[in-house]
Amino acid sequence: MPHSNGRGAAGPPHGAGAPPRVNDFTVTAATVNGSGSQSANLVLTRALFAMGIPVAPKNVFPSNIEGLPTWFSVRLSPEGYQARRARTDVLVALNPQTWLQDLARVAPGGMVVHEEQLARGGAVSRDDCTCYPVPFQRLAKEHAAEPELRKYLTNMIYVGVLAELLGIEDEALGIALDAQFRRKPRARTSNLAAIELGRAHVRQALPTQDRFRVERLDRTRDEILVEGNQASALGCLMGGCSVLAWYPITPSSSLCEHLIALADRYRTDPATGERRIATVQAEDELAAIGVVLGAGWAGARAMTSTSGPGISLMAEFIGFGYFAEVPAVVFDVQRVGPSTGLPTRTMQGDLAFAYTLSHGDTRHPVLLPGSVAECYEHAQLAFDLADRFQTPVFVLTDLDLGMNLWRTQPLRYPERPYDRGKVLTAADLERLGGHFQRYADVDGDAIPHRTLPGTDHPGAGYFTRGSGHDDQARYTESPEAYRRTMERLQRKLETIRRMMPAPVVDEQGAEVGLVAFGSSDAAVVEARDVLREQGLATDYLRLRALPVHDDVAGFVARHPRVYVVEQNRDGQCFTILRGELPAELGPRLRSIRYFDGEPLPAEAVVEPLREQEMSRRRADARGRSLAAATGPAA
Repeated sequence: MPHSNGRGAAGPPHGAGAPPRVNDFTVTAATVNGSGSQSANLVLTRALFAMGIPVAPKNVFPSNIEGLPTWFSVRLSPEGYQARRARTDVLVALNPQTWLQDLARVAPGGMVVHEEQLARGGAVSRDDCTCYPVPFQRLAKEHAAEPELRKYLTNMIYVGVLAELLGIEDEALGIALDAQFRRKPRARTSNLAAIELGRAHVRQALPTQDRFRVERLDRTRDEILVEGNQASALGCLMGGCSVLAWYPITPSSSLCEHLIALADRYRTDPATGERRIATVQAEDELAAIGVVLGAGWAGARAMTSTSGPGISLMAEFIGFGYFAEVPAVVFDVQRVGPSTGLPTRTMQGDLAFAYTLSHGDTRHPVLLPGSVAECYEHAQLAFDLADRFQTPVFVLTDLDLGMNLWRTQPLRYPERPYDRGKVLTAADLERLGGHFQRYADVDGDAIPHRTLPGTDHPGAGYFTRGSGHDDQARYTESPEAYRRTMERLQRKLETIRRMMPAPVVDEQGAEVGLVAFGSSDAAVVEARDVLREQGLATDYLRLRALPVHDDVAGFVARHPRVYVVEQNRDGQCFTILRGELPAELGPRLRSIRYFDGEPLPAEAVVEPLREQEMSRRRADARGRSLAAATGPAA
């Protein structure tokens, strides 16, 4: 079959003579939700990873019903970049609804593998791309009698087509199939047959291409692919979580589902079958956080996982936890708001809200993991911090970090014992003369002591209340007592500030600094390399927690201009920094914001930063010209 250029004519592939792209391009599959495309996408991703090629998969899926458009892209990068690229190089187009839209997003010189029916009537209009029509529907129909199976195998056929066109090894595909269907050997067999069908069709009917190809590397040795939610769940298990209360909400549900699955495997007594963790699917998020606070008061390590709408419902209970000083851990896997917003898109829009959640004056410890390894580590740390500080602790990730696969080194088994904080035992109370003041600051760090229900001592009891109270936990509406309590809670925040994870700093003496947090790190790392190639060096500080660490002020003071990169419209991190840093440092800060709901690409950092720097240079040049024209001041 001759190569089609998309307009019915035969000819050489477009881009012939252009330099080949080896292990450095992005593949996007445009399919429909509910068609089994995710299995095919993951097999493709894991096969490339098994060849030692660093990959960065991103899934964009609809929030509604089966049959709506869905996109999956996997970026190959010898440098190991993990950020999304704004355009695609190799497109697999199976969805007629989005055909022209998908085609328009292919970079010039790209390759398009498409269902042949999409090109009928001259509908392909990209003369600068190489197009490969494939009769996916006909091939699936000829080789699968059942309509439902036919739908699923269509996607796996595209894996075979790409494998043959790009040079993906059979051995790597076998490893990927084993991982995807390890508990379904019959499904593995049928999917392998579909891959072979795709390979055979390319060999029989399509011309070869060498513009895009893969070759074995050795860049993923000892690495694993893990979702952030999966890593967080494992961290909760390792961190001693014994109570989970939750209500399903995208994109946080899989964190709880992973934790339940892990607990069934590792927190069940093999002899009796008794589970050593309590999991409650509550009637809503308000009930879930109530269960968590009750369990935390009783001494359990308790957590919930939710997203922005759930955080909204939890506001009053979180204020109770702050004022009554009850440990709790809340994972917020952020999505796009406000309201329902875009529930299956990513954002960093809950930062300011979570930090100050509840009415009145509140500040909460907030952990900001920037990798799946930190999702795992910060999950464990969150329980220690909640117990140590006797307060709700937030762990903020987002859909991109939480629901996509990321490369990481194997997660390390924890070595430190749990930090339960200032918990008094019966022996402690006896040593203290039988009495303690629940909310008194006796150590100067503003953190009081507590007892747990059931402590066998007559002096262990106290009232827990969300209304005004004095040091002995007695009800009072005294203005003086309220002011003392609030001032102590403010001092406690300063203790927290010193004990939260320090920022990660890469500083080489550049004039320009960058600040980012969370999943934005992947784009900033790549953007710095691009800017360096363009002659603009940058230093970088990655925030890992709120309240703002003291090291941040020093970093800003050493840089005349600091760009704060974040994924929300209002520059929430930028505003928090301006509020918490010394006033004289505020004018040094500048804001770079990205908020369309897709993962942040490096281009969205490079272009606005370069434009602001060029504008500054133009303004400086005009100033110098004006000074030269007017001469020295009298």
